[in-house]
Amino acid sequence: MKKKFFIVIDGIDGAGTTTHSSLLAGFLEGRGLSLHLTQEPSNSDIGQILRKFLKNKEIPPCTDALLFAADRSLHYYNEIKSKLDEGYIVISDRYIESSIVYQSVQSDEISIEWVKEINKFAGEPDLTIILDINPKISLARKTQEDLEKFEDTIFLDKVRELYLKRAEQKGYYIVNSDDIIEIVQEKIQKIVIDSLLNN
Repeated sequence: MKKKFFIVIDGIDGAGTTTHSSLLAGFLEGRGLSLHLTQEPSNSDIGQILRKFLKNKEIPPCTDALLFAADRSLHYYNEIKSKLDEGYIVISDRYIESSIVYQSVQSDEISIEWVKEINKFAGEPDLTIILDINPKISLARKTQEDLEKFEDTIFLDKVRELYLKRAEQKGYYIVNSDDIIEIVQEKIQKIVIDSLLNN
């Protein structure tokens, strides 16, 4: 079984990326694998600024995109790559796809190609899993205080559509997360184990 491996779990807000990243990490650790769990925005100073900006509707979409790219390059080189080089399996709760999808949907002035360009220094994952869910269900899982500026059903419908389109184009795995957690996690675990054994 391959040890050094970079896994990303992504999807619209409320799809369960944080829950399932954590459960997957516990599952792999239970199998004796060296595991590092991380998330985006990261815990860097840039990531902390981003978390504040995600609540502020007056921040331009291009600023969001540039800050995410800056946080991601720092995150990749200082944390993800260093752990991969040590032989760890790294799981990231969100990564480049979040920026490509959210920022390009957020503004007609932001192209997918531009988002990819400003993120070109961040390494590619070995495996990307997209958690898919109806936005009405995903938003129902959140309290009003938890909501970020991106979170309304009209916007998230467009985000979901682009996630699914890109998943098809890029060959990402899609897992419907509108089910009980144990069943969703079992599907994720199977994809990951198969990928670790076959790569």
